[in-house]
Amino acid sequence: MIKGISFLRPTDSRAAYDRLVSFFSALGFAPGKGWNDEASHGASFLAPLGNLEFVDGQFPSTADVLVEVTALDAVYQAVQTWLRAEGGDAAEARLSPITDTHWKSRLFTVEPVPGFTFSFWAWTDPLKGKPVAVEGDLSATGMKFGVVVARWNAVITERLLEGALDALLRSGAGRSEIEVVRVPGAWEIPSAARTLANSGRVDAIITLGCLLRGETAHYEAIYNEVARGLGQSQQETGIPHSFGVLTCETLEQALNRAGIKAGNKGFEAAVAAIEMVSLTRKLLEGRGPHGQVFVRGVEDRGPHGQDFVRGLEGGAQ
Repeated sequence: MIKGISFLRPTDSRAAYDRLVSFFSALGFAPGKGWNDEASHGASFLAPLGNLEFVDGQFPSTADVLVEVTALDAVYQAVQTWLRAEGGDAAEARLSPITDTHWKSRLFTVEPVPGFTFSFWAWTDPLKGKPVAVEGDLSATGMKFGVVVARWNAVITERLLEGALDALLRSGAGRSEIEVVRVPGAWEIPSAARTLANSGRVDAIITLGCLLRGETAHYEAIYNEVARGLGQSQQETGIPHSFGVLTCETLEQALNRAGIKAGNKGFEAAVAAIEMVSLTRKLLEGRGPHGQVFVRGVEDRGPHGQDFVRGLEGGAQ
């Protein structure tokens, strides 16, 4: 019967509103519907789990909005990157260090806009009796990306490109580490992506295009071949390819997915590429969910029979 809970936080200016939207977008929150009318604007951000909690006694944070995350250090780094981009070193004064709490967790607090304070936290023991998956981080520092973008339907693809570049730069990628390749249309994307993957210059490829359904089967034929070609390129080269090729019925639907109402799929494709590069590196290095470095043929074994080397960075201590 209960569907959801919304907390409305009014801002005192449009500039503060825009900064908060930028902040939560940079951290990878899923965008909700929001609204935009003559009287007001609203940006909605969604999380997989929501809690309504009442406290009697010591409050666990200096903020009344607490966000639980799975990779606190990665979130902290993303917040630092955003603060530096928005306000330089002075802005970092509004970010507290990560501290341990009395309730077996780690926590930090940030004030992205004066008057709006948020705490991010994670359990000290993320397992809590359950297995934890190996996941990629959302820091693009030290990574190189190729962006293949189609010129056809440029009114859409240029918006997708802006979203992708925004995500990469906000996540720490250097401008010199992003290579943009333009192709005539969606049909040419797999060929350019494959060539770029074979070049060895990039760690991941972001593909951006837009197909609009017409009155013939041309739409399905191109889409199927683009998807097949990109999937084959990714599997055979081992270079992650993120799929940001829109397939829409109408121009209005495409505009909504290019930043108008339903988020920017170029931004989302870039975030997926960052995470896949991080995950691929962890898997190739043999890192477990807690950063352990596993090798074979070593006498020292972990609790589940894994072999590991003690003393390596991120390894068991």
